[in-house]
Amino acid sequence: MSIINNINKAFDHRIRLGIMSILMVNEYADFKMLKELLEVTDGNLASHTKALEKVEYIKVEKQFIGRKPNTRYSATKLGKLEFKKHINALEKLINKQ
Repeated sequence: MSIINNINKAFDHRIRLGIMSILMVNEYADFKMLKELLEVTDGNLASHTKALEKVEYIKVEKQFIGRKPNTRYSATKLGKLEFKKHINALEKLINKQ
């Protein structure tokens, strides 16, 4: 078995890695929180959250707070499992030397 087998392509971009890292330690995060923590544009964040939603690694909830729309994200069980496998694979790769 190759040492890169569990490296997940869904997490190959730093923004997606950041989104999942935030969601692993927080029950949920809204769009504004992710945008501020990751220091990315609306468009960048939207495209990367869509990619993670498509593979069912994050759950998206849209709601209104007062009259303002609010989008919040949380990691799914599958997303948490796959992210842990990805991080473990990276650690094995780093420690291989």
